[in-house]
Amino acid sequence: MIIRRRLTVGVGILLATLTAGLGSALPAAADEPPTQASPKVELVLDVSGSMRTRDIDGQSRMTAAKQAFNEVLDAVPEQVQLGIRTLGADYPGDDRKVGCKDTKQLYPVGPLDRTEAKTAVATLAPTGWTPIGPALLGAADDLEGGDSTRRIVLISDGEDTCGPLDPCEVARDIAARGIHLVIDTLGLVPNAKIRQQLTCIAEATGGTYTAVQHTDELSGRVKQLVDRAAEPVVTPVATKGADNCTNAPQLKPGLYTDREKFAEHRWYRVDVLPGQELRASVSVFADRAVNNDYGMLLRAETVHGREIVRGAESGTGRTDAISSGLRYPKPEQDTDDDVEPAAETVCLQVSNSFSAPASVKTSPGMPVELTIDLVDAPDAAADAAAFGLGRGWWLLGVLVLTGLIAGLLTGWISRWRFAVWRTH
Repeated sequence: MIIRRRLTVGVGILLATLTAGLGSALPAAADEPPTQASPKVELVLDVSGSMRTRDIDGQSRMTAAKQAFNEVLDAVPEQVQLGIRTLGADYPGDDRKVGCKDTKQLYPVGPLDRTEAKTAVATLAPTGWTPIGPALLGAADDLEGGDSTRRIVLISDGEDTCGPLDPCEVARDIAARGIHLVIDTLGLVPNAKIRQQLTCIAEATGGTYTAVQHTDELSGRVKQLVDRAAEPVVTPVATKGADNCTNAPQLKPGLYTDREKFAEHRWYRVDVLPGQELRASVSVFADRAVNNDYGMLLRAETVHGREIVRGAESGTGRTDAISSGLRYPKPEQDTDDDVEPAAETVCLQVSNSFSAPASVKTSPGMPVELTIDLVDAPDAAADAAAFGLGRGWWLLGVLVLTGLIAGLLTGWISRWRFAVWRTH
């Protein structure tokens, strides 16, 4: 009887403990931050007829690619959703119209079943055309949906054979969608024209181009790119500047992307409280051939059109990125504790002076990346942010004073020498 009572008490205590533990665990689970969306990657593999060529470590390009894919699939991080798309894998004929539609998703983007993915890759054989443009469009559709980072890794040994659909223009159109999709390209042949096209595709979306000539180089680089997709990054927010400050979008601290036409002005608005300092920077990416001698301007104005501060940059002869930035501190104001300080609306103007040769398409506009930050304003009014020259004001004053004294001394000595010369 005593044993039975002790057993009953023990079970009761155990149940009470479990109930308390579960009760305390439920709120903790509710307080956990939401998990970040899994990054998405699609490998796009060229399976055109030229992949039969045996010039990679004594084996065909296709064999090297399969071997690299197997190694990559074994190393894909668990959080990455991965898919595989092919181009030129099915149609061996001469009909250009049919051959240029030869792209399909070999393995859907999602949680990876390594055995199933490897089996699908093992069935591939070099076959047809090289429709890079249609394959990129298909891959972009495969990666749609959700807020995760997206990356396409294109492996090819040749130029697109399906013009006039230019894959570089396709990449620019994909970038203009504002879905923050990066395309990285890997070329298996050290050819200048192939390198130029694959580089253009990558640069249009902020990706990279890599030339590879060995199996270990191919697998190593693809692994690196897949791992990079899994790294946490700041996802830019797509925005659209206006043609005047009144209609401009209101921006908070963060990273923003936009598109700006050649020689266009775009406006954005930021609210700055007393005691805050606005720090803004902008980069304009010339993602196509442009004429020499170009520039960009970032300017801060009041809502009434008075310029506060500006930053500018210029360049010549390169299709690259140019950047500029500015700082605007707003001093503290003496107000009652019960009165909320009023924010000042600062209008940011982003302008460019790019132009392009007649043969270059000017749409969509060039990529623009805008960074906004609000930090505590400096305590001293003489800080660099307040005047733009920082400690240079002291140097400027010393130089002016030195020049004035030197001028007076030089003039006095000259007059004295002239007077002595006339006396003698």
